[in-house]
Amino acid sequence: MSIDSTPTVVIVPGLRDHVADHWQTLLADQLDNARTVAPLEHDKLSRAARVAALDDVLRDIDGPVVLVAHSAGVMITVHWAQHSTRPIAGALLATPADLEMPMPPGYPTPEQLDNAGWNPIPRGRLPFPSIVAASRNDPLGSYRRIAGMAEVWGSRLVDLGNVGHLNPASGYGPWPMAQELLQDLIDNTAAQHAGRR
Repeated sequence: MSIDSTPTVVIVPGLRDHVADHWQTLLADQLDNARTVAPLEHDKLSRAARVAALDDVLRDIDGPVVLVAHSAGVMITVHWAQHSTRPIAGALLATPADLEMPMPPGYPTPEQLDNAGWNPIPRGRLPFPSIVAASRNDPLGSYRRIAGMAEVWGSRLVDLGNVGHLNPASGYGPWPMAQELLQDLIDNTAAQHAGRR
């Protein structure tokens, strides 16, 4: 499937940053019009620094943008949306990490996340169309809580079934559905603009 070349696709990784065999990295490699938020050199756990890094990428792009966020990248996106007036055509928010709840060993503790400014998770309606793709067995976010976030964000909820955290540790790798959902966002945005003429 070819993605419409009009919007720039901005990839917003989670706290693990760039992972070569992650579906976000593979998706970016397939697109001619993709930019990825670069890993931080300092303050890697700082929510403010992560939001500023996304803001920096978006400031350099003219024209429409679609965001593709995963895990904590979803939280970076929703925090960014609370203060920015830059228009966004749409966002694919895949398997958000529920940073308000304790996570498995090897991840930051709730106290570390609170101190780094991640909580509370913004619960306002997002100012752009969005799709939340949620897993039924995600160790970083229960389906019920993620579905609740999708509702208050005004997002369309897509039930992915049992896909873990949709990362290489869960067997992904390529995730072809990302292109389908991305194209849905682009097509719906184009249809809305056509309807306003």
